[in-house]
Amino acid sequence: MPEYQRHEHDVLVIGAGGAGLRAAIEAAHVGASVGLVCKSLLGKAHTVMAEGGVAAALANVDDRDNWKVHFADTMRGGQYLNNWRMAELHAKEAPDRVRELEAWGTVFDRTPDGRILQRNFGGHKYPRLAHVGDRTGLEMIRTLQDYAIYQPIDVHMECTIVSLLKDGNRIAGAIGYDRERGRFKLFSAKAVVLATGGIGRAYSVTSNSWEYTGDGHALAYNAGAAVQDMEFVQFHPTGMVWPPSVRGILVTEGVRGEGGILVNKEGRRFMFDDIPENYRNQTADSEEEGWRYTQGDKNARRPPELLTRDHVARAIMKEVREGRGSPHGGVFLDISWIRSKLPNSEEHIKKKLPSMYHQFKQLADIDITKEPMEVGPTTHYVMGGVRVDGDTQMSTVPGLFAAGEVGAGLHGANRLGGNSLSDLLVFGMRAGKFAAEYAGRQTAPRADTQQADDIVRVALEPFNRQGGQNGEGPYQVEHDLQAMMQELVGIVRREDEMRRALDSLKALRERARKVSVAGNREYNPGWHTALDLQNLLTVSEIVARAALERKESRGGHFRDDFPEKDPSYGKFNIVIRRGPAGEMQVTREQIPEMRDDLKRIIEENK
Repeated sequence: MPEYQRHEHDVLVIGAGGAGLRAAIEAAHVGASVGLVCKSLLGKAHTVMAEGGVAAALANVDDRDNWKVHFADTMRGGQYLNNWRMAELHAKEAPDRVRELEAWGTVFDRTPDGRILQRNFGGHKYPRLAHVGDRTGLEMIRTLQDYAIYQPIDVHMECTIVSLLKDGNRIAGAIGYDRERGRFKLFSAKAVVLATGGIGRAYSVTSNSWEYTGDGHALAYNAGAAVQDMEFVQFHPTGMVWPPSVRGILVTEGVRGEGGILVNKEGRRFMFDDIPENYRNQTADSEEEGWRYTQGDKNARRPPELLTRDHVARAIMKEVREGRGSPHGGVFLDISWIRSKLPNSEEHIKKKLPSMYHQFKQLADIDITKEPMEVGPTTHYVMGGVRVDGDTQMSTVPGLFAAGEVGAGLHGANRLGGNSLSDLLVFGMRAGKFAAEYAGRQTAPRADTQQADDIVRVALEPFNRQGGQNGEGPYQVEHDLQAMMQELVGIVRREDEMRRALDSLKALRERARKVSVAGNREYNPGWHTALDLQNLLTVSEIVARAALERKESRGGHFRDDFPEKDPSYGKFNIVIRRGPAGEMQVTREQIPEMRDDLKRIIEENK
């Protein structure tokens, strides 16, 4: 067995996106010794792909906005399966976290009087998204990274964690490997914060980059932590669909927030056809009223394109299935139509949506100021994740914390656009603070070398199968997994298809146990894929089992065989744990009763 590069920290943060950076900064502020591990290079986090903005009730554009309205919007969007304590803290603390970013150097777009500008977004009652053009996530990472490198934080770049280590019931650290050389690293830590993002690479059409293989979800599950709400996968309504080389790349909701409309191949604006009852009084009933809303008219109602993402995605799929889609299996998103409304529309679009303009021009040879875009749903976000305490972000395993997309609770059954970036800031800060405080109360854990040796032995097995009888490579197994999940556990689900998915997962697991890789451990992407494959298989099975258990349609989970919402399913979360024999145990856990003052807020904002 190899010698390990050993590192000791009070707090180990796994993931260096918005949540991980904010957690590391806060843990360092508390006085903890902090290690920060990132799978790619520092600054290459998926947070940079977040374009539209960060949701916070600053009330800079509409003074009727406040934390109570934001709380009510978040709970309604999440179909009331949210951890209401997290939704309360998020709505209250997001404005301070945004102002903090501004103080650290984020260059937000401005109102004429110099305040942070905010834009409209789906599911938000008022303009609430503080933004930097359509590059908000990039600017956020730039700011956090620039601030973090001056803190006492040890950064371990291009390092993948393969397993967490435990000392009895509590977390003792983690073991990973250096992606460049293949050398193993043993991290001893009193507390670990997971900030690893989502599971998008379990699907074939996704906006997520290669890092999103469900690492944190699988690490937590394998360490004994509970995961919840994993049936709720968000399919963003608008990803690119043409050419094939860019299929799935995100088209920001900001296009619709600035006045973009969705039309089918007949040129008809189909989103007016089916407006949910609980949003009817907030939704415009004419093109003119919707346009006035996007231009800041406080008396106008929002256009139907700004309904929640789950609803818009299903409406697009309905047009495609019924033969009214675009030539390449999507619909048309048109911002160029505003030429009839604004004399300087080309300059306006380029100013408000610079990344989108260049993205379509360079990748699809389309000028969005003059012609519509072809878009369709793309796997974007998972609302479910590690079950955490609403205040501290600690999981059910002592010393293991989670923040950002890998943590569950805030978003319930469906996330509102823009809430993810404020989620990173609010709960990244809280996870870092409470992890450091927890670590300060602990003695140094015992990092069991035998435990680490066993993990490394399993990680190196693909090399030992090289040239054997069952020498299938990992890429084909990964491809087949993604295609199967897209087809059988995608936007529209049925029991018979999900049972077929579970059978397929069993077969895919057998194939994955036999994959072999050639070469050595240096610069070996085949080996990296073989290891990622184990996490993808784990999270795919969790999603399928949770989706089977929820026999209703709610938020990001749509059952064709149970198309209606069932009130009885609105009282619990579906929670999955690893059983003593390695089996998945699925349970229903009651959502705690909401405080009376928060109930009144929801009633007042209905």
